[in-house]
Amino acid sequence: MDFFDVVRRRRTMNSHFTDEPVSAADQRLLMELAGRAPSQLNSQPWRFVLIESRETIEAVARISGESMTESMARGAFFDRYKPFFRFSPAEMERHRDGMLFDRLPAPLRPFTRQVFTKRGRLLMNALRVPQTLGAENRKLVAGAPLLLGVMLDRSSFRPDSLTSFYSTFSMGAAMENVWLATVPLGLGIQFISFPMELPERWAEIERLLAVPDDLELMAVYRIGHVPAEKVRPAIDWVSDERKVISQYVFREDCTRAQEGWDAPPQPVAAPGGGAEEARVD
Repeated sequence: MDFFDVVRRRRTMNSHFTDEPVSAADQRLLMELAGRAPSQLNSQPWRFVLIESRETIEAVARISGESMTESMARGAFFDRYKPFFRFSPAEMERHRDGMLFDRLPAPLRPFTRQVFTKRGRLLMNALRVPQTLGAENRKLVAGAPLLLGVMLDRSSFRPDSLTSFYSTFSMGAAMENVWLATVPLGLGIQFISFPMELPERWAEIERLLAVPDDLELMAVYRIGHVPAEKVRPAIDWVSDERKVISQYVFREDCTRAQEGWDAPPQPVAAPGGGAEEARVD
């Protein structure tokens, strides 16, 4: 698997992992590659905590599931992210971004497009959809053999300073290294985001992980081995679409979209009789 193939295969794992633990060798490799990321002035502001304790993972899972239930029951989640939900493959293809919301519980399916209205939320709460989602989220997180907490050194991450941008940008580069490395290792990774929706729940995770005052907990991920056949969770949001290049690249200035690059590269004969993808110059 070459590097370009790794980038194209990168995905967010939104279903269950196998029971196989993530080996110490793989954990070390992920951390070494994270540390190879670029950072301003070589500041290397990232810090990581690897979590295998079942007790801790179960506690994070409980907090995550409860956070999802609470956020959805309040309606805050749907209000904040409704621009990114799609309700049909045709809509997904037209926008080429967002999440395909196609697995609502059967009683809600006739009301799919009303889930963001006040009436729709009342119906979802009456049918205990937030509880169903929260329970599924808890199981996904609890089933992970490894959690990864990502922190930034507060001496670099200062919200009132440009260093905050630099350190966050560097952390993103480090995590992209980790994310890409999971592909050839047969691992999956997913951001555990719901506790961040509720500051008081995020504070619980900070205390659980004993994050010191000089570090800022930025994210927690679940990592594990991808099963041979993935089974979609009870309620699953699909996000496989990608924008075509002309939708996000401009030429010379921001008034002209890049033209001619939207079609995928075509395989061409490679030296020795194999095939390689054509490069667009």
